[in-house]
Amino acid sequence: MPEMGTTPSHHALLILSSLADGDRHGYAIKKDIARRTRGETELGSTTLYRLLGQLLDQGLIVERADADAESDERRRCYRLTASGKRALGAEVARLERLLLAARSAGGRRLT
Repeated sequence: MPEMGTTPSHHALLILSSLADGDRHGYAIKKDIARRTRGETELGSTTLYRLLGQLLDQGLIVERADADAESDERRRCYRLTASGKRALGAEVARLERLLLAARSAGGRRLT
């Protein structure tokens, strides 16, 4: 992530993007990413939970402390932190600049 001098993987970026819309548990994140990418990206559980652990360690997400009483206690809900929002915004801006540069290659727009 930007705080560590590296760019996030596209999977980590999709997780952060999913959480930008609200708190979610792992399965909901997985389904949201599949929906956002129209099925092009379907994270396996191992990949998802490894990345969630990394994002937790980096302080970009936290486990939600106020889980609903009626929800399954085994489900962990995740929330984007202020650092996570900044990292997501910075990475989206970087990708937009990269896309703009690629599209303007040779003075023509690529589609």
